[in-house]
Amino acid sequence: MTNNIFLPLAAKHTYFIGSVLLRPFSSVKNRLLKQPKSLSYRPIWLNSRSFSVFSTMNNVRAGSPKEFPLGLDASTEEEYSSQSSLLQDFTSIPTIDKAWTFTSDGEGSQGMFSISQPNLLANKKRRYILSCHISKESTNGVDFLWAAFPIEMSNVSLMIPSPSGSKLLVVRNPENDSPTKFEIWGQSLVEKEFLVPASVHGSVYSDGWFEGISWNNDETLIAYVAEEPAPSKPTFTTFGYKKENSTDKECGKWKGQGDWEEEWGETYAGKRQPALFIINVNRSVYLLYCSYIRAAGALAPAMRRVSGEVRPVEGIGKSLSVGQVVWAPSTEGLQQYLVFVGWPSDTRKLGIKYCYNRPCALYAVRAPFSKSDIHQSGTHAADNVSPIKLTQSLSSAYFPRFSPDGKLLLFLSARSSVDSWAHSATGSLHRIDWSFNGKPTPDAKIIDVVPVVMCPEDGCFPGLYCYSVPSRPWISDGYTMILSSIWGSAQVIISVNVISGNVSRISLGDSSFSWNVLALDGDNIIAVCSSPVDVPAIKYGSFVRKASAEASWSWLDVSSPISRCSEKVTSLLSSRQFSIMRIPVRDISENLTKGAGKPYEAIFVSSKSQSRNVCDPLIVVLHGGPHSVSLSSFSTSLAFLSSLGYSLLIVNYRGSLGFGEEAVQSLPGKIGSQDVNDVLAAIDNVIEKGLADPSKIAVLGGSHGGFLTTHLIGQAPDKFAAAVARNPVCNLALMVGTSDIPDWCYAETFGDEGKSSFTEATSVEHLESFYRKSPISHVSKVRTPTLVLLGAKDLRVPMSTGLQYARALKEKGVEVKVIVFPEDTHAIDRPQSDFESFLNIGVWFKKYCK
Repeated sequence: MTNNIFLPLAAKHTYFIGSVLLRPFSSVKNRLLKQPKSLSYRPIWLNSRSFSVFSTMNNVRAGSPKEFPLGLDASTEEEYSSQSSLLQDFTSIPTIDKAWTFTSDGEGSQGMFSISQPNLLANKKRRYILSCHISKESTNGVDFLWAAFPIEMSNVSLMIPSPSGSKLLVVRNPENDSPTKFEIWGQSLVEKEFLVPASVHGSVYSDGWFEGISWNNDETLIAYVAEEPAPSKPTFTTFGYKKENSTDKECGKWKGQGDWEEEWGETYAGKRQPALFIINVNRSVYLLYCSYIRAAGALAPAMRRVSGEVRPVEGIGKSLSVGQVVWAPSTEGLQQYLVFVGWPSDTRKLGIKYCYNRPCALYAVRAPFSKSDIHQSGTHAADNVSPIKLTQSLSSAYFPRFSPDGKLLLFLSARSSVDSWAHSATGSLHRIDWSFNGKPTPDAKIIDVVPVVMCPEDGCFPGLYCYSVPSRPWISDGYTMILSSIWGSAQVIISVNVISGNVSRISLGDSSFSWNVLALDGDNIIAVCSSPVDVPAIKYGSFVRKASAEASWSWLDVSSPISRCSEKVTSLLSSRQFSIMRIPVRDISENLTKGAGKPYEAIFVSSKSQSRNVCDPLIVVLHGGPHSVSLSSFSTSLAFLSSLGYSLLIVNYRGSLGFGEEAVQSLPGKIGSQDVNDVLAAIDNVIEKGLADPSKIAVLGGSHGGFLTTHLIGQAPDKFAAAVARNPVCNLALMVGTSDIPDWCYAETFGDEGKSSFTEATSVEHLESFYRKSPISHVSKVRTPTLVLLGAKDLRVPMSTGLQYARALKEKGVEVKVIVFPEDTHAIDRPQSDFESFLNIGVWFKKYCK
């Protein structure tokens, strides 16, 4: 990867230092042009080691002081240079996103891995495919023979193998109103290619939530979710409004906006309603489109022969957003059905990203193109195509999967979230016995397979926390699912017997590492395993049957080019260690549930050579949510900070996932107090053990973690040497009227009463309660130097709350620096933004904690 990134300030970033807005380069340039002609200015293109843009002067007399990039001085520029070099080494470590396996003509099987890596220059992720041959040896070993090089998949949105593994669907979404491209790949060539114009539908959803794309069994039809076509908008000309089919001569025209349509909030800005479509890959049609004729310099109509006939699935109303579609088992001569998830939106669409508390259900609907599909008209036809709601008795149902024999429909539920209004909570697994009479029924019995776990016993299964399900999660017995689930501060691999409901932890029980299922290879598992100090590595799990003892799983290390990193990174990580600590709850009150009084956890990362007499500076890391969790998996950002010489205390305070439902539900209504006290208790715990110097403690958090960060520096103003808040919740009274999830403010502030109290017209009394719960109510006590990082396109915690807090700190004379990323949403995860963000975090902590 090149070290040079050419990026003008005007094109990317607007900076705030303190509360002073540093204007884009274009406005600076205008002022520079007014300077005396003896001075000429030119922009200096940046090197990624400094990631800043600045101006220098030509013809300046010798001895004049050196000019530094805005916000830097001589010492911090050196830090920028050295730390950015190390950060690039960590940034280049690839991520294993997905994997697929296919049966081979010879012995063994074929594997295909999807890998991503930040491309800082292009400010997006590179995506690769790396193939291998998997050979099982007779001595219970396995050998992966990797291809010499990965293949970059440019502009690919989705890749879905067919059930037989003989075909691969590749979807390329357009960046404008161009057609969406579908490609059917065989083993050696692209067999078919077809274009779907924007008049049929927009981009195919590839977001991991609404996303759904499924082949039928005979591989002739593909069901998928895409944006519905753009609605028509009013047209205006020099004569005013243009009626449809008007014969008025046009001297010029423009499109109006029309009615505003609500979207699904954070990360879905500009996305239209998700709708269901089917493409028949065996039928041919001609597409009429406009082709640009270079010689004429104009658009001209043209015909192009493409494969594939696309139809929308009929009968689904506008009030239902669809996703996660799968084909129901088919019976010869009977109507084929699709099963999908539907999210109703009769009133307002509240933000859905990270929010499992949105009601949803499973539906079945007739699929077009089937043999019994006949042309009908009138009311009778409409009745036949209306979706059938399969999960009437549940407030939530998603991730549907049919068993291999087609007799069972399994799905997850987040009913604990929906019923309590906590944005995420303990899940459950359910099944429906699928009927064979050709038509699903709405009164099918729903059987609980894995219920919600309220208060797990120590060391026992804490409940289901699954946020993805493999497309093929079954081993050969047909009733055992393999899933990844959170278990305390780690992610583990579990097996679930969907008949008995028995759950077993099958990843190594004595390991504090985090594991994730990538794919199944027959009855074997391909997984990725990592820790805060170990880069992701591929593992191969095999089921071992023993005559005299309980069956178990054996795990083998897989040598992979994906797991390699620079010698510098390897050396630094080898000097670090981690452990998972149990933190006792302080001041247990009588009204706490049993689960809320159990110890919570913190991940502690430190140097292997750290002496008890001299402690490294400590960074307290706080996750958002609050109903989320920090896992013991590898994070390039946190590994970078650790490698700079910091210990990390990553706190999973009560209310985090992975510890049972009573622990989750203990926090709503107590934010700003219970969670703050849990963090302070965890800090005191490591200080008492001699693992941290109380004079060198920093705190870092984003979203609700930023809420905690800004609360901590207000409630414990003498405890922290430095603080960093990323898109922090600083003022609930301001956020409730501007966020895509105002219900979150009510649920976390008022607890059980939040659901009944919620209103779009917030009362004065509620605003006062929000203010009292907010960090800004403690701002007068803050003395900690604070760095605030904001995404200007954040719909979850709009940047106005962070700016208000930073300006209040500045007003009080507190050292504060603000960086705004104009194109980023809540996560601030665009490659350049993520890089600059953590580079500034490293430099900030070095300035105040070393």
